[in-house]
Amino acid sequence: MQLELLVSKFQSKDEKAFEALYNMYSDSMHGVIYNIVRDNDIAEEVMQDVFIKAWHNASSYSAKKGRFFTWLINIARNAAIDKTRSKTFKNSKKNLDANFFVDILENQDNLNSQTDAIGIKKFVNKLAKKCIEVIELLYFKGYTQKEASESLEMPIGTIKTRNRNCINELRNMLDV
Repeated sequence: MQLELLVSKFQSKDEKAFEALYNMYSDSMHGVIYNIVRDNDIAEEVMQDVFIKAWHNASSYSAKKGRFFTWLINIARNAAIDKTRSKTFKNSKKNLDANFFVDILENQDNLNSQTDAIGIKKFVNKLAKKCIEVIELLYFKGYTQKEASESLEMPIGTIKTRNRNCINELRNMLDV
């Protein structure tokens, strides 16, 4: 009976009911959302959005169709899935934070011991100078193909071709 009264007050836009339901269900909601998006900050953001959406659409809830918790979880699940399908979410997963590369970005002009953590330097150094230039810019300095093209003053098609050919040479050296 207590929950039914709380939900009824929630549907009547009672802020204390909102707060009580939020406190009751926020941990469960966060867990469901987190299992889908796999990022704590994004899960928190989506959870906040879910409660706001539930608040605005509270009139659409019907106890005859199911439990309030189930209704709320379905909103959360759908919102989390929508978030993972969004372009910004997909792009955020493609780009790594520059903090991962801080040593390389701040003080590395060429292939040296800090960028040689996996022992690839000796193989890259066996490549032709033109390959070393392209691989260094694209893989060790984080340049895009367009930026490498501008830096080396070459057509982008040439950068792409050299990149593919040089990587294939490395694969052959490593028998990969």
